[in-house]
Amino acid sequence: MYRAPLNQISQTLNQVADLPELLKTELFSELSPDIVDAILQEAAKFSETRITPLRTKGDQQGATLKDAKVTTTEGWQALYKDWTDGGWNALTGDPAYGGQGLPTLLSVAVAEMWNSGSLGFAIASTLTMGAVEALEHHASDALKNTYLEKLISGEWSGTMNLTEPQAGSDLGALRSRAERADDGSYRIFGQKIFITYGEHDLTDNIVHLVLARLPDAPAGTKGISLFLVPKYLVNEDGSLGARNDVFCAGLEEKLGLHASPTCTMIYGDGFGDTGEKGAVGYLIGEEHKGLACMFTMMNNARLLVGIQGVAVAEAAYQKARAYAAERRQGRSLTAAKGAEMNPIIEHPDVARMLLTMKGLTQTSRSICYATAQALDMARADPANGTFWANRASLLTPLAKAFSTDSGVDVASLGVQVHGGMGYIEETGAAQLLRDARILPIYEGTNGIQAIDLVMRKLPLENGGHIHGFLQELRDIAEQAKASDTLKAIAPQLETALNTAEETTRFLQDCIVQGDSQTALCGATAYQRLLSLTVGALYLAKAGLHDRNTATLAAFFAQNTLQETAGLKQSILNGATSLTQATKLLQDI
Repeated sequence: MYRAPLNQISQTLNQVADLPELLKTELFSELSPDIVDAILQEAAKFSETRITPLRTKGDQQGATLKDAKVTTTEGWQALYKDWTDGGWNALTGDPAYGGQGLPTLLSVAVAEMWNSGSLGFAIASTLTMGAVEALEHHASDALKNTYLEKLISGEWSGTMNLTEPQAGSDLGALRSRAERADDGSYRIFGQKIFITYGEHDLTDNIVHLVLARLPDAPAGTKGISLFLVPKYLVNEDGSLGARNDVFCAGLEEKLGLHASPTCTMIYGDGFGDTGEKGAVGYLIGEEHKGLACMFTMMNNARLLVGIQGVAVAEAAYQKARAYAAERRQGRSLTAAKGAEMNPIIEHPDVARMLLTMKGLTQTSRSICYATAQALDMARADPANGTFWANRASLLTPLAKAFSTDSGVDVASLGVQVHGGMGYIEETGAAQLLRDARILPIYEGTNGIQAIDLVMRKLPLENGGHIHGFLQELRDIAEQAKASDTLKAIAPQLETALNTAEETTRFLQDCIVQGDSQTALCGATAYQRLLSLTVGALYLAKAGLHDRNTATLAAFFAQNTLQETAGLKQSILNGATSLTQATKLLQDI
């Protein structure tokens, strides 16, 4: 059974993500360490006692669709009501609309616990929080006054409607259309697929954020507008009105996340009660500039998806470690002759897998929390707002890609630790792996994150921001060199930093010289190389204050971090062979 790792969470908040410094800013000065601890403890209790017990039922029972209505897992409605009544959906919301105005850093730590309890449940609030973010930044006051308070409280939920059958990652290909109405609203027509919680029974209303094109829209992504389309229209007094012309036409049968309804949504098919055809929508931001508005929501979602990777990794590690401590097979080398079988945790290969799982989980957690801290500092330290915004931009693709890759890797190792029982559903190890597999895919595949990192984030500040960041990491390495507990791994940390520096300059030179092909060929390898390096240095940073973490940092540096040497060769020398080998893909 999952137990929230409060010690690791608190350590990462305070020693890696510099929460004490954040609390010194005027924006968060009223938030004390005692209040933070109380919030974390209550979140842990709710996740352990309310969410986690329903994880298996959510997987087995799932969500069902009948007559355009989705019924969620038994117990889900009561769970969601208690969760929103506890104020958990409102942590970071604007106080002017009923939110608590707490740091993103704290909400990310809490979200980890929700997702470790059940990805299928927690993902509903992830999309709502993203919708709130988009409305807070881009919506008109009228839309904010109508929708924000109930979205922030969780009384209503939000969705993100981007993908269409022919338009996945390439949103420029979308065909959903919008028509202007005489009253200033719009009518939306089209089909959207893979819409998480597009229909459900947890809230009275669902607020869809929908990308669509106007008749005079330019081609490509520059012609996309963003619209708010509620399931039920809202009357002037705030009560719910007519059913809008939008409905769920189908649920996807998925590898995992069975509890989360993944919907095909139809707009403008004459389904509603408005007396006309076309879903009533309201423009967010400006016409033809909707993608910029949606990216506010997507960047928030990418960090929260990264946290999902951390969460499933933590749950998988705990499950595997508990099993390994109980399962007896074979005899260890230190066992006395004739002794009974030992717990498998005493065998070196099992210990190696468990420590790899723990290392990947903690490095991913550190990167995600550091990303959240940068987002908070961009608001709390306006004098250096551009610097912190760039830092968040640099770290976001690492947080999303490395953490979700790690979630899959750790869950897979968890199955391996269980042996044959891991392949059997009753242990729960298989569910974690099935649930985790979508994480590297949605909110921008991890390959797209790598492209974003290399082509957009390395050039930040004329290429200088990444080198300033690497220097900060070098300062940590210097402290490690002077530390009794970490000086043994200082050479590995320094080598990894030198490798990161060399490959960074190589890719930057490729971009300057117009050799995008070579840069793109090395992007995914670079993303992992940089993530491993950052994660190892963050482990060392925490290890300066904690002997157990220093021990884990040493294992990570002398085992997993060694992967960077091979990644370097792929980045510097792999482009030619990759380009030539693509010809093989043309063979039948």
